[in-house]
Amino acid sequence: MKQIIVTGVSRQESIGPSVVRQLLADGHRVIVHGFSPFDSLVGGYSDASQTFTELFVKSLQEQGYDVDMVSSSDLSDPNNAERLIHEANSKFGEIQGLVQCHAYSKPETFEDITSEEMRMHFDVNVVSGLKLIQAFTKQKKSDKQASIVMFTSGQYLGLMKDELSYAISKDAIITIVRQTARLLMDSNIQINAINPGPTDTGYATGSDFEAVRDRFPLKRWGTPQDVANLVSILMDTKAQWITGEVIASEGGFRR
Repeated sequence: MKQIIVTGVSRQESIGPSVVRQLLADGHRVIVHGFSPFDSLVGGYSDASQTFTELFVKSLQEQGYDVDMVSSSDLSDPNNAERLIHEANSKFGEIQGLVQCHAYSKPETFEDITSEEMRMHFDVNVVSGLKLIQAFTKQKKSDKQASIVMFTSGQYLGLMKDELSYAISKDAIITIVRQTARLLMDSNIQINAINPGPTDTGYATGSDFEAVRDRFPLKRWGTPQDVANLVSILMDTKAQWITGEVIASEGGFRR
């Protein structure tokens, strides 16, 4: 079993909490990172508060799970990525798993793109993502098998016309995965990216929700648990021979 960090666990409906619960159910020890102010400022979700991650971890601990947390940190400052890994390693020892659920996403049209928004998307999604990998690799001293999972989106399969900065940053994640896979194998680390497809995390309602639902053969959205199931597989030592891959887990979604 691995000791795994999961970033971006900041609100109940997002992918992060489901990933944490699944990894705990698999018998791993999980260290949780969250930055709830992002969701309250940008997402406007009612359950987003500074204390969500704390309450979530405390609830799991009370249920007897082997889970802890690191300090809330804003990954729009890439320096915080290295600090996050260092804190986890200092407190809990070597980390063998890293699941990057954090993301910055702000809708914008082609005409509205600004250098500031491009920079924010890249700092959080790309630069901090790479710095986390760098620090994760540096702290790994043993020859134990380790795994990294990142998240891309459907931008490589079709146009995301109202999320261009986000789409461009997510395409860069594919490059990170493919370019680092061979390098990380020297340290027995596997890295892969998941495209979870449209996932019901509370952002779509009404006719928009129904229109997307009808594009799935099974007439349901993807769920955070669907994503967690795939993360579970990629974190297992049985997946040691899978690296540098981008896996679309979209339930047959029809674009």
